Amino acid sequence: MAKNWVRKSHEEIKQTVFGALDNNINYSEESVLGIPASYLDDKVFNQDDSFLENAPYISTLIQNPNHIGCHTLGKSESFFSGTQAIERQLIDMCAVDILNGEAGQFDGYVASGGTEANMQAIWVYRNYYMNEMNASTDEVCILCSADSHYSMDKAGNILMLDVYKADVDFETRLAMPEHVEQAVNKALQNGKKYFIVVCNMMTTMFGSVDTVAHYVDVLKAKEVDFKMHVDGAYGGFYYPFTDGKTALSFENPDISSFTLDAHKMAQAPYGTGIFLIRKGLIHYTHTQEASYVEGEDCTMIGSRSGANAVAIWMILAKNGPFGWQEKVFILQKRTEWMCARLDALDIEYYRHPRSNIITMKAKYVAKEIAEEFGLVPDNHSNPAWFKIVIMEHVTIEKLQPLIERLSNQSVQSVD
Repeated sequence: MAKNWVRKSHEEIKQTVFGALDNNINYSEESVLGIPASYLDDKVFNQDDSFLENAPYISTLIQNPNHIGCHTLGKSESFFSGTQAIERQLIDMCAVDILNGEAGQFDGYVASGGTEANMQAIWVYRNYYMNEMNASTDEVCILCSADSHYSMDKAGNILMLDVYKADVDFETRLAMPEHVEQAVNKALQNGKKYFIVVCNMMTTMFGSVDTVAHYVDVLKAKEVDFKMHVDGAYGGFYYPFTDGKTALSFENPDISSFTLDAHKMAQAPYGTGIFLIRKGLIHYTHTQEASYVEGEDCTMIGSRSGANAVAIWMILAKNGPFGWQEKVFILQKRTEWMCARLDALDIEYYRHPRSNIITMKAKYVAKEIAEEFGLVPDNHSNPAWFKIVIMEHVTIEKLQPLIERLSNQSVQSVD
């Protein structure tokens, strides 16, 4: 039973958001002279249009609240306290009602996307090891699978950390314990002592899901220190609703943080990634030099739009937990329908049974078909796979023409 996540009517959503805006600073009516910001340029964005009375998200965009900092820590910029409260509600909904955490035990914020949220986690843990273990960057590394998102490589580059990737089985997309052990042994041989582990909750290309124990068992057997982050940028708003017994939740004490990305399955605007972390860790990225910011800052992004947090909250509130379950159920059924058609054509593909991503082997898909239907390759230069993502707009009416085109080609013509 959801504790914080409750379905609301449009009228209730309006009351909440407009009430929050009333508790924010009003640039038009109040004497605010020291903030280097204002409402959106009213020569371009008309603030008097009557439709705004029924448009809480657009109204929030126009009023332009800055959610700089992390609002689950206590003191924040008091000018925007109204919409900050909505962001705190959102963090609780995600950490407690989606990821099965305990109320009041998590910090977090709405990031620019999954890439930033993943980098924030790695930044926190790098600094944790540097501060608590007196570690050098040469002693800390990132451990993930070969299917992990490129943001791990980006984080390694920016934060000066080596990245070790466990190989995955070509067919199952799993990093098995022997693959993890090989990567860990290589890291240890290179002098690594502290591991920042990133597990996948549905990879971008395959929708594959890491087995947490494959990492934890190896690392504990070798008695090495690690912190674990889960990249749920794609799967965070999907997988928990298809696998109620997953080890990828805050019920698992080995996991310290999560990335969710609302601009994917939640259909929120871009710029709506979510970073969640257990209490007592995010302060390792606290930037005291941000002294002019009330509450200072510990986020990677700094200034960020409060409207993004409002957008995600509105989407979740409008659907409610049961509406969300129905949405995922429909996408699962659509995915199963498509898989049955591919099976009938003897087309080989990978699909995690609790995912809505279908990744077909490239030899079954002619180049012109991939281009016609916008199928995404694993590698644009030399594709081995093409993926289909069953989103809200990807209906059976849109899938059927693809099936017909695939059925009218011969495998020999694709090889």
